[in-house]
Amino acid sequence: MRLLLVAAGGLLAGSLAAAIAIAAHAEPAPKAANVPKSDPKTPLALANAALQAGEADKALSVLQSISQPATDLAEARNLQCRVEFTLEHWDAAVDQCRQAVNLEELNSNYRMWLGRALGEKANRANFLSAYSLAKRVRAEFEEAVRLNPRNTEALSDLGEFYFAAPGIVGGGAAKAEAIAAKLDNLDPPRAHQLRGRIAVEQRDYGTAEREFKQAIALDAHPAFPWVTLANFYRQRQRFAEMLSAVRSVLHAAERDKRAGVALYDAASVLIEAQREPELAAKMLENYLDGYTKTEEAPAFVAHTRLARLKLELGDQAAAAHEQAAALALAHEYKPAQDLTRLETKH
Repeated sequence: MRLLLVAAGGLLAGSLAAAIAIAAHAEPAPKAANVPKSDPKTPLALANAALQAGEADKALSVLQSISQPATDLAEARNLQCRVEFTLEHWDAAVDQCRQAVNLEELNSNYRMWLGRALGEKANRANFLSAYSLAKRVRAEFEEAVRLNPRNTEALSDLGEFYFAAPGIVGGGAAKAEAIAAKLDNLDPPRAHQLRGRIAVEQRDYGTAEREFKQAIALDAHPAFPWVTLANFYRQRQRFAEMLSAVRSVLHAAERDKRAGVALYDAASVLIEAQREPELAAKMLENYLDGYTKTEEAPAFVAHTRLARLKLELGDQAAAAHEQAAALALAHEYKPAQDLTRLETKH
């Protein structure tokens, strides 16, 4: 899904088509399902395990076998929403998340995921549709926070919405700062990251840099906020500092096996910057080979990005291998399918 850093597009050039685009956090994945840990062989547990491993086809097969009268049907629909989300099937994700919310209206996480799916749909909609969708995104995030004021994932998403969205759809810097104040007591690193993003939006880049560095100092898993700082440097075209921050991600991840997503995200920063493709490829390879996979960095997306890098580096055989690996996990993932057309250009 995109560069895996939480991002929200603002009202650009008078267009609401980029009103809101919520992407996955560059942080450890939230709990995926309310599945009893004592029984890893239930359909929900199997589907969740497949989702985290990036086995989209397997996850969908398991979920689609769950019958209507089944218990935990709402959780099944939420899981299916999240699988469709990783596949970038935004309409299907919205439909499944809406079903989960309809079945269990008071679940904060279901509301949050519906907001995320609506945000991705809004980012690709026309002006009028995006305007309507953006208001629904805000409503779902606000309800998620109302239902569970300690849901730091939902608070972060709502804060991102507030600072990036125009006032006409309910955004505002003061609202975002109020969310950061709530995060101060729940998750200080998140609070600093949010304040850093608010400062970027306000073009106060010195404050933004200080906030991102403070998040690094406070986070028990510093590889993740290092990615945020690296991306900040990329956006400011401070490429030497960006590369230094990326290497700090590598060093932090060597000591933290929970930091695989950070390697994936740091590779995305390099790809976006069009710098160091060999290093980006190595980081993706490390993620795929040595770290626990999560839905925030789907394995089939990692294989697809790695295939693109291999093509860029002139290794068509390796690119074909990575493409095959991606399609074996998610045969309907269009970016992996499209690699065939890319290969003919090299």
